[in-house]
Amino acid sequence: MSELKRTPLFDEHVRLKGKLVDFAGWEMPLQFDSIINEHNLVRKVAGLFDVSHMGEIEIAGPDAIDFSDYLVTNSVSSLKNGAIVYSPMCNEKGGIVDDVLVYRLNNAKTMFVVNASNKDKDFKWITSNKGSFDVKIKDASADFAQIAFQGPRAEEILSEVSQVRLEKIPFYHFEYGRVNGIKALVSRTGYTGEDGFELYVDPEAAVALWRKILELGSSIGVKPIGLGARDTLRFEAAYMLYGNELNDYNSPLEAGLKWTVKMEKDFIGKEVLEEQLANGTKYKLKGLELSGKSIARHGFEVFDGEKKIGWITSGIFSPTLQKSLALAYLEKEYWKIGSEVQVEIRGKRSPATVVKTPFYRGSVKSKG
Repeated sequence: MSELKRTPLFDEHVRLKGKLVDFAGWEMPLQFDSIINEHNLVRKVAGLFDVSHMGEIEIAGPDAIDFSDYLVTNSVSSLKNGAIVYSPMCNEKGGIVDDVLVYRLNNAKTMFVVNASNKDKDFKWITSNKGSFDVKIKDASADFAQIAFQGPRAEEILSEVSQVRLEKIPFYHFEYGRVNGIKALVSRTGYTGEDGFELYVDPEAAVALWRKILELGSSIGVKPIGLGARDTLRFEAAYMLYGNELNDYNSPLEAGLKWTVKMEKDFIGKEVLEEQLANGTKYKLKGLELSGKSIARHGFEVFDGEKKIGWITSGIFSPTLQKSLALAYLEKEYWKIGSEVQVEIRGKRSPATVVKTPFYRGSVKSKG
C-alpha cells in the first residue's frame, strides 16, 4: 500500500486536532468539530477549507483555447480572460471523464482544476487527445496550495487583508493580486452553495495565509472545515460529486447538466449527446425527499412497487432543511415533481417524493 500524500497544510490539521482520513490517496481532515456544527458555521458565517489535494493542469500555446474547448462540453472560447467555466469533460461514449473548472488565464493559456481522485487519469486523457493541437500540457498540481474560504461573511473577513478588491470580482471570475502580502490567484468560486473564494498560492505560503484567515475570523467564530461538511454542503446545493452523481457511463444530459453542453461547437462525445438530445435518455438525475429520518445511501435501489426504477447517488439528513434528501437516477416516467417512489433501506421500503433541486440556495452569487 502506497503512502498517503499530504498537503502543505497537513501539520496545521494535526495541530488543530482534525480527524484525518484517506481521501483519494491523501491524508485529509474529515472534520475538526462535529460535521453538523461545521456545516452550520459555513451556512451562517464562514469556514476555511484545505482543498490543496485538487489537481491543476495547465494548457498553454497558440491552440490552448481551441483545445480546451474540444475537451469540455461547455464553452471556453466564449469566455473573457479572467473568467471561469464549470464543465463536464466527456469520453467518446458521452460518459464523464471528470467535472472540471476551466480558468481562462489569457488568450494562450488555460488551467483545468480537476478532482483529486481523477488527476492522473485526467492528465493522461488530456495528453492522449492532444492530436495536432499546438499546445503544451503540464501537471501543475505541485505548484499550488488551494484554500477555500466559504460563507456569507467570507468577503467581509477576507477584505481586511486582500489587496484585491473582492467586491469587484464577479461570480466565476478571478483576479491576480496579494492577500496578506502573499501572491495569489483569487477566484469567486466554491462548492458549498455559499458565497466565497478559492485562493491559489505557493505551497510555502499556505500556512501563513491559513493562519491569518483563522485569526481574522476568530471573533465571529470562523473555523477550519473538513471534507465531511464539504460533502453535506455541496449536496444541499445539488452540486455533483464525481464517483457518485458523475461517472464514465452517465452523460451530462442524464446528470441534469444540459446547461453545460454547447452543441454549436465540436467536443469529444458530441455525437452521443446529439443522439440523446434527439431521442431522450432513459434515466435522469432527480431530487428525492424521504419520509422520516432514514438516510438513502449511495447505491441503494429505488422502486415503484416491485419494479426497480433507479438508484441513489447521494443522500443525507439535511442539517439546514432538517429533511432526509437524496439524489437519484430515475426512469423517465418518474421525472415529474411530486412523483412517488420507494427507496429500499436495509430491506425495507421508505416512501419518497420527487422534489425540485437544488434543495437549498444560499449566499452564492448569481452568474447574472
